[in-house]
Amino acid sequence: MKNLKVGDKVALEPGKTCGHCEFCKTGRYNLCPDVVFFATPPIEGVFQEYVAYEADLCFKLPEKMSTMEGALIEPLAVGFHAAIQGKAYLGQTAVVFGTGCIGLLSMMALKAQGVTDVYVVDIMKKCLDKAMELGATGVINSREQDIYEVSKNITGGRGFDIAIECAGTEITTRQAVDVIKKVSNLVLVGYSKSGEMNLPVSKILDKELTIKTVFRYRHIYPLAIKAVADGKVNLKGIVTNEFDFDHVQEAMDQSVTDKGNIVKSVIRISK
Repeated sequence: MKNLKVGDKVALEPGKTCGHCEFCKTGRYNLCPDVVFFATPPIEGVFQEYVAYEADLCFKLPEKMSTMEGALIEPLAVGFHAAIQGKAYLGQTAVVFGTGCIGLLSMMALKAQGVTDVYVVDIMKKCLDKAMELGATGVINSREQDIYEVSKNITGGRGFDIAIECAGTEITTRQAVDVIKKVSNLVLVGYSKSGEMNLPVSKILDKELTIKTVFRYRHIYPLAIKAVADGKVNLKGIVTNEFDFDHVQEAMDQSVTDKGNIVKSVIRISK
């Protein structure tokens, strides 16, 4: 690659695809059945100081971007793919269910795409506070508030233009169907624990909803990097915890057991 030299900071797109299947040849390479992806079995991840990688999957970072931001381009790409799947544009009002890392980055991607108002739904106050800190127009605590009444008040009874579901639960997916307006886009990002849901199909038909899904991303890294470089996305703000390289296992354990307080942890190779 002529645009890369020793010492450049890069963000790695962590999926090597075959390049020959129908999906690779039609540009939908994220659906390649033979992809080899970091952190997906049998690849355990890339918690190491050095890695040899294909230059085509290394995206140069602007000088003013940090390596921390570069490491977070990957989950941000999921958020942008969700916003693009939902056909986000200026003047819309959107709602995101779930305040995990992907939910918050989806909210930020919607804002970066020009969506005027983006609301976030969850049941954890600390996470909702984080959403407000990162630029949400407003939040809905569905444990304490009637989500349907609040949504009517926000949208004047019309319903949201886009809903992005990142919690991966049946109840939030049903809520999303209820609070978006007719002929709108519902984007499913979160995976349910069981892999199955019972959804109100008649209501989906009556509203002529378009359901889109997200599996990773494609052709998003340049867009995501530019959005961060231009100050449209505050990637550093998503980080709640930092661990050094010698405490990788501690970082993994805490991220699983303390989900109420940890949005995104990062590992620093060096101080």
